[in-house]
Amino acid sequence: MFKNINLLVTFECAARHNSYSHAAQELCISQAAVSQQIRQLEAILNTRLFIRKGKRMLLTQQGVALFDHAQNGLTILNKGINLVQREGIDGELTITSTQAFISLWLMPRLQGFTNRYPNIQISVSSSANFVDLKQSHIDLAIRFGTSVEQHTPDNFNCEYFGESSVYPICSSSLAAQLDLNDPANLLSQHIVSLTHAGPYDWPSWFNVAGVKGVEQHTLWTKVNSTDMAISAVSSGHGVTLAVPYLCQQQLDSGTLTIPYKLPHPNKVKRYFIYDQNSPRLARLKIFTDWLSNEMKHC
Repeated sequence: MFKNINLLVTFECAARHNSYSHAAQELCISQAAVSQQIRQLEAILNTRLFIRKGKRMLLTQQGVALFDHAQNGLTILNKGINLVQREGIDGELTITSTQAFISLWLMPRLQGFTNRYPNIQISVSSSANFVDLKQSHIDLAIRFGTSVEQHTPDNFNCEYFGESSVYPICSSSLAAQLDLNDPANLLSQHIVSLTHAGPYDWPSWFNVAGVKGVEQHTLWTKVNSTDMAISAVSSGHGVTLAVPYLCQQQLDSGTLTIPYKLPHPNKVKRYFIYDQNSPRLARLKIFTDWLSNEMKHC
């Protein structure tokens, strides 16, 4: 029986990425350690497993055969370990998402979840970046955008759960001063934009609206997050782009309004990112089912 499982884990990771450096990043060890372990495995098996081609490490015929069996074997082993370690519904669940979603949408509704599931303790942190969930000990990431799937590691589940349109949003008092028949009138106001707007930028919206002269506009306010942008427009400072569910209560009360019912060309897609073999999968699914249902009513 082969006794050094760590060598097979390193081999499987390097073979999956066709790269020692990417394997080193995933395994949190040095590239030199990956190379050393592969050489050790090749010595034990008395065969070459990789050949270098440029920056890529390609499998030999023997390496391909071992990779198939190693991947299947490690998958079965991980399922067995997770089955033994699997926790019940009660316990902790650590979640991360954007600052805006957490502060404007999740936290005002979290008590509703706690009332239904008082024995599930939720820990929440905000991050705009695609953090390493395993290294950060995070069970679930709630992510938004057009590139979430391509940024999700292969060993994590990326579950789509809907999408929303982005609209201009401003205070009702400011909207009363605008000519609502002409979107170009927005260029007389401060435009509140994210510092890193990504796919939900103002020039794209103005282009769809047929408005020219955006390049010459000088009344810009840049902020780091959407909750800051909504705070600004709530006080009457200009117009921002946002998904309505982040400020639905203010829209319903009439404090805020959507001055032009013209959506941005790019929609915000929503995803749950998690390890499908997580020992906390039972309580994780309870939370994602609750959140999905809540968002259907937004």
